[in-house]
Amino acid sequence: MIARWQWVLKRISKRLWFRTGLFSVLGVATALLALAVKRYIPDELSTRVGADAVDNILGIIASSMLAATTFSLNIMVSAYGSATTNVTPRATPLLVEDTTTQNVLATFIGSFLFSLVGIIALSTGLYGKNGRVVMFAVTIAVIVLIVYTLLRWIDHLARLGRLGETSDRVEAAAVDALEQRLKHPYLGGSPLPHEKFLARGRAVHSNAIGYIQHIDMQALGELSEELSTSFALRVLPGSFVDKHTVLTHVEVLDDVPVESIRAAFTVGVRRSFEQDPRFGISVLSEIASRALSPAVNDPGTAIDVMGRGVRILSLWDKRLELKEDTMPGCGQIFVPGLSLDDLFDDFFGPMSRDGASMVEVGIRLQKSLASLARNRDAAFAAAAVRHSVLAQKRAELALDLEEDKIQLRLLALGVRAVANNPAEQ
Repeated sequence: MIARWQWVLKRISKRLWFRTGLFSVLGVATALLALAVKRYIPDELSTRVGADAVDNILGIIASSMLAATTFSLNIMVSAYGSATTNVTPRATPLLVEDTTTQNVLATFIGSFLFSLVGIIALSTGLYGKNGRVVMFAVTIAVIVLIVYTLLRWIDHLARLGRLGETSDRVEAAAVDALEQRLKHPYLGGSPLPHEKFLARGRAVHSNAIGYIQHIDMQALGELSEELSTSFALRVLPGSFVDKHTVLTHVEVLDDVPVESIRAAFTVGVRRSFEQDPRFGISVLSEIASRALSPAVNDPGTAIDVMGRGVRILSLWDKRLELKEDTMPGCGQIFVPGLSLDDLFDDFFGPMSRDGASMVEVGIRLQKSLASLARNRDAAFAAAAVRHSVLAQKRAELALDLEEDKIQLRLLALGVRAVANNPAEQ
């Protein structure tokens, strides 16, 4: 697992201004490059190349890139608004972090600044004839970059902010977070033996209210070695904490640097996708619940989301193939594992409640649970059966037609049969 400074740097690199700022600096530096290179250009070359046209070309780039940037910003705002209204507000950060959109905006602003600095330098006569040749060549390269970016942008606009595209991004984020957690089920530490382990030790409470976004295991490992003590974590990324919440129990009672321990837990106002696989699954379920609301009435989207959830939860099999080694110095940091029941509750609970009155949703839900019940893990099959029974009970209360109820009863019995004999199904 990464240290806190690496996590902060990664978060900053995903901000919209970061990439745009880098491209802006690159654009200015490129425009000034001609001043350093012009001494190496032969005088006779400046008479053969039509470098006098560079003034007009830079003027066209400056005006067109300013308009393109304004247009792109309007498109981005509209896409974010569409995702917030039609999908879920929790998916908007994934659109903001879209690398294609950031590259497009950064290219347009960088090209605008390049042309603006070039026009200023040309008007002051800093380049000279030889510098104009260099500027002309660089401008042609910038034009090629702009054309390529525009073509990518046109293709990307057809999908930006759409329901299917946004759902793809949420699924990818959930898959990535779950795979990382399966590779590091205890965040690089050791498994917590039981819930009351070290409960009599020193309790370190949170001094902030919000969600755990990141836990710096390296910092806790260094403290563990320095103090020759053990830590038993009581929270995971995604947990909501307040000033009464115990972050961790420490074995020693005295000389515990409480603020240093608290600094290892990053608390924010909202959950993040990186270390929290439950959040991605919850957002997918929220997309389905919105689709099942009377105002939208789109059971097809809920059925599509169920397929995505089956793909994500099926990754649980991979944990049997992986064996995590604790991080250096983190052997005495005991961490609770990810709860399988929580994953099922986050995903299937809202959909079985909101889709109870729709038989097509109930059918797909029972078939999805039957598919998951074939998992080799007994706890996995038990969770599938539990939600199958719960969904059937909700459907019995919501459906009117007896034939629909009978169909769902048979499918629910099939889930239990698969769970009891997965190898025969």
